[in-house]
Amino acid sequence: MITHYFKTLKDTELKEIETPRTGVWTHVVAPTQEELEQVVGECGLDEAIVSDVQDFFEVPRMEKSGSATYFFTRYPFDEKDEDIDTAPLLIVMGESYVVTIAMREVPQFAEFISGEVDVHTTQKARFFIQVMDALTKSFEHELVRLRRSVHSDRTKLRKIGNREIERLVNYEHELNDMIAAVVPTNAWLQQVTGGNYMQLFAEDVELMEDLMIANSQLIDSARSVLKTIQNIRSATESIMANKLNTTIQTLTILTIILTIPTIVASLYGMNVPLPLSNNPFAFWMVLAVIVIAVSVVILIFKRSKWL
Repeated sequence: MITHYFKTLKDTELKEIETPRTGVWTHVVAPTQEELEQVVGECGLDEAIVSDVQDFFEVPRMEKSGSATYFFTRYPFDEKDEDIDTAPLLIVMGESYVVTIAMREVPQFAEFISGEVDVHTTQKARFFIQVMDALTKSFEHELVRLRRSVHSDRTKLRKIGNREIERLVNYEHELNDMIAAVVPTNAWLQQVTGGNYMQLFAEDVELMEDLMIANSQLIDSARSVLKTIQNIRSATESIMANKLNTTIQTLTILTIILTIPTIVASLYGMNVPLPLSNNPFAFWMVLAVIVIAVSVVILIFKRSKWL
């Protein structure tokens, strides 16, 4: 679907227009091949570069072709069909237009379209910064959710089971996807700040620098949470190994203790002449020997701190 939006400094709301014009924002969602060709033709885009957005695993990067600059980035998206938690977004900055192309809906643009966030499509650089800021904030929101969930599991370390471990693995996957999306994006943002790819005013440069700082902090925080998950998993493995060792030790002690009366009872169960066989107190004497032997073994285990 292709939608054209337009708003100048004098306009009070973002308008949807039928045909593109100077200062327009063209937003394309889940386009067909015909719609991609239409956008390429209307805006004079590089078809080979634009077609890369159809790859759902496309990595963030920046390219320049002709008078347009192509920014590939990713945004948080709960994808059901692919084993990844981000979706690709292509932002094309032309001389007189901005084009965004995504294979899935972009929830971060809802505030722009509804008017909750004031944007002006004729201010290309400022609009670009607002788009990137919205994506960064959505990553920050996801990171806060993940951090709370991870710390909640950390407080229940000794109660972590298979379900919790599987959940931690999923958290780790989301964080890795987040880092893989933000790191290269922040790299090309640094190049854009130099002003070689779009005209930036002094205020725009400051906003870009703030955006890069926010992205850097996001990366550091994501890595910190990722480290916490790895520590939880290591601690869980140690706890489980310790529990297993304790269980094996307990079973070994019980086996040794029960072996003593079993051996004695087996010997006196043989159908051959045995000492004390004619003694009326033989049973009690044998039982006393068993109790003494078991007591000695238990005492040895306690001194060795096995019990």
